[in-house]
Amino acid sequence: MTDKKYILSMALAEIKNRRNMAKAENDLHFQEIDKNIPEIAEINSQLARTGMNIVAIMKSGENVDEKLQELKDRNQEAQFLIKRLLVENGYPEDYLAIKYSCDICFDTGFVNGRRCRCLENLIAKMTAKEMNKNSQINLCSFDTFDINLYRGTDMMDTERKRNRMRNTYQQCKKYAEEFNPLLSENILMFGRTGLGKTHLSLAIANEVLKKGYGVLYDSALNYLNKIEKEHFGKASDDSDTLGQLLSADLLILDDLGTEYTKPFYISTIYNIINTRINKGLPTIISTNLNHEEMLKKYDERIISRLFATYESYEFVGEDIRLIKREMKK
Repeated sequence: MTDKKYILSMALAEIKNRRNMAKAENDLHFQEIDKNIPEIAEINSQLARTGMNIVAIMKSGENVDEKLQELKDRNQEAQFLIKRLLVENGYPEDYLAIKYSCDICFDTGFVNGRRCRCLENLIAKMTAKEMNKNSQINLCSFDTFDINLYRGTDMMDTERKRNRMRNTYQQCKKYAEEFNPLLSENILMFGRTGLGKTHLSLAIANEVLKKGYGVLYDSALNYLNKIEKEHFGKASDDSDTLGQLLSADLLILDDLGTEYTKPFYISTIYNIINTRINKGLPTIISTNLNHEEMLKKYDERIISRLFATYESYEFVGEDIRLIKREMKK
């Protein structure tokens, strides 16, 4: 369950904290410069009286435009002088400028009365974190992926399968290291159960989350059940699971093909795949179905998009879970 009002309040609190932190850091910079470069402190003191000078000019009523222009010119000269003094003393010329984390809204969260992109991104990440609470994202990493667990029918077959899985592992690790929601490709992982599809997709999720991106991970069946309840008014809250899936930086759908073959599910799967392709957002899908089984279960619209726009990785070998049990014995 994701409480929209709660997440919005948390996001706004984070934006406010960012602004306060930027101002606090700026105050420290001013204190440092006041101590180390007294000339700048004096100039800033003069600039601080600008408002009072403007009021005095307006009250006098004499040559107002001319005097305001003179005041403006003096202030600009003072700003140039401050920058020169900063550089001469080994500081960046913008050392006294507030460094907001967002240079669009200046850490207010809004631009012209509308939510800034930084606030929308923060809401999306917080929502994703809430939705991922019950997933196993933190339980897998690339370090715990063991190529030696992959076996074939004989030594040559074992080596062939290990080489293929080693290549898949390396490609997935590279994908996670270089992830960019605007550039990364879609991935289709397929193969029998127990071959590490979930492990590697979770390892990718783990690394991408560390980069600060929003990742949604769950089984296709769980997501489809939530979307169905929300669509037909059976959900107990005002969550928008479909909306979150369509906009996440990275969406990982595990176990596609385990869901019931219902028209609503099929159309929803197509909507998710097609919309994210159109938005240029990457998706990782894992399935226990092979190509022939997928052709039987899904219509041409889904199949054409998966095979044409997804990089396919086939997982091969024997069920690793069974192998681990044998090793324990």
